[in-house]
Amino acid sequence: MKKIKAIVFDLDNTLIDFMRMKGKASEAAIKAMVRAGLKVNKKEAWAVLQELFKMHGIEDQKIFDKFLKKTAGSVDIRILAAGVVAYRKAKRRMLKPYPNVRRTLAALSKQYKLVIITDAPKFQAWTRLYDMRLEKYFDFVIAFEDTGVMKLKKMPFKKAFKILKLKPSKILMVGDSISRDVKPAKRLGMHTVLAKYGQFREERGKADYEINDISEILKIV
Repeated sequence: MKKIKAIVFDLDNTLIDFMRMKGKASEAAIKAMVRAGLKVNKKEAWAVLQELFKMHGIEDQKIFDKFLKKTAGSVDIRILAAGVVAYRKAKRRMLKPYPNVRRTLAALSKQYKLVIITDAPKFQAWTRLYDMRLEKYFDFVIAFEDTGVMKLKKMPFKKAFKILKLKPSKILMVGDSISRDVKPAKRLGMHTVLAKYGQFREERGKADYEINDISEILKIV
């Protein structure tokens, strides 16, 4: 694919196993809050937290405040602190790139402009990249704040075209979601790769390429 000049990556569940990290860190937070005195059944607590994530978003920075109000009726700062500290420790321990990510990005960055487009907040996106020592491979990150809309609306992709000064046909999109990554990119004229090793869910639609390991991109481009 000689005409490609840039590659756009989704971040969560494409470069990192975000949902596994989120689950383990959230479990650690619940256990810590129970040890600190929260009177709640762990199974029920997990169900409440999952519902709150659905309501307020997986990136909500005040989710444990909401969780305590829901389960205990008020926020006990001591219990909240226990949960947040446990969450941060587990997050740092679990936040790792998928196999072959660093090696693949190092090779690609020598030939192509590399970009992140994510629905996550920009600060969280950059901190994850720095935590995993991947930040040096990317020219820029486009996050929710940059356009005020999610990838489904296509504006984040259009912003990338403008910054890169490239036509969509010169850009490859790599993501784990048909609806959020593949469909909007294809509609705009980009080439697409579906990362099936991520949190892939069966959806209607098809990418130009499918991969089971990120290193397979090196054979595509």
